[in-house]
Amino acid sequence: MSSHPVSYVKAHLAEVLASAASSGEPVVITQNGEETAVIQDLASYTALKRTLSMLKLVAQGERDADEGRTSSQRDVFRAARKRLGAR
Repeated sequence: MSSHPVSYVKAHLAEVLASAASSGEPVVITQNGEETAVIQDLASYTALKRTLSMLKLVAQGERDADEGRTSSQRDVFRAARKRLGAR
């Protein structure tokens, strides 16, 4: 992961974007020596969002199981067949 000051990014934006796209790695932008933002190519960002969505679903499933909100496999498939048959 590379890091550049905001002044460099302003002057070389096309180059920074090309670097992020070709490497798939985010570019950290610094301002007054502190990391303040990230530039990331769209494909990597989309993949990250999908991964986070899946992790949220896993976490919700674990909470449901911990709180006893579960169904047997038989009940799940029976309900699915019923819904599919209704179409």
